[in-house]
Amino acid sequence: WFGLSDLHQLRGRVGRGDKKAFCYLIAPSFVNLTQEARQRLRTIEEFADLGSGFNISMRDLDIRGAGNILGGEQSGFISEIGYDMYHKILDEAIRELKENKFKDLYKDELLTETEKQYVRDCQIDTDLEMLIPDHYIRNISERMSIYTELNNIENEAQLDAFLEKLTDRFGRIPKQVNELFNAIRMKWCAKQLGMERIIFKNRQLKCYFTSNENSSFFKSDIFGKIMNYIQDHQKGSSLKQVNANLVLTFEGITTMSFAYQKLTDLLE
Repeated sequence: WFGLSDLHQLRGRVGRGDKKAFCYLIAPSFVNLTQEARQRLRTIEEFADLGSGFNISMRDLDIRGAGNILGGEQSGFISEIGYDMYHKILDEAIRELKENKFKDLYKDELLTETEKQYVRDCQIDTDLEMLIPDHYIRNISERMSIYTELNNIENEAQLDAFLEKLTDRFGRIPKQVNELFNAIRMKWCAKQLGMERIIFKNRQLKCYFTSNENSSFFKSDIFGKIMNYIQDHQKGSSLKQVNANLVLTFEGITTMSFAYQKLTDLLE
């Protein structure tokens, strides 16, 4: 059996100079392979261009996990959740300790923040098509690079500049990409509104506020404005407690841009 690095090295050894060659990797039927084996084969297919070694190594790390981050083992619960998710959870845990148990020690750092963050991130779950279509950017590695750049954008000015660059390189922006941009904008709004999760399916927009019942968000001016908005717009919206979350629901939402407009209405 070969690992991802072995397969990549084998593939890179064929052909020299002006000699074109091919590498055929033969595997059993997909139904007989383990989940990890299928992920490795998909990675080899996805990253086939020159200079893909780094992308392959990062994907390999995500598949098998980094194990004990302070030791040499290559096993542990990180393999169950993935490298990126592990770092996200670790970052949230450190942040929580700074804001609570060690708030006196890090008070200067916390005071330098320009904006209060009630949630660290907002997860968006939708049945709408939000992606970069194959026909728009055919190269898989290029699409992955674009997704990575999008994930690092933090404000509207950067998004506008990115949109202009994308149009210049690949042409008119498809509808699916515009919906993706609106989802990014909506995530920015949702974080300001103390929402940790949004479900947008079947023309229904469900916004889950932070599950931390002791959060200062519920005593903030923003939450007060949200309550006033709901009182003034009772038709088509509702607010109720669902387990640990307070959930705001809007009916009749058809597009991501419409959903984004609803959240901006709350902010205004």
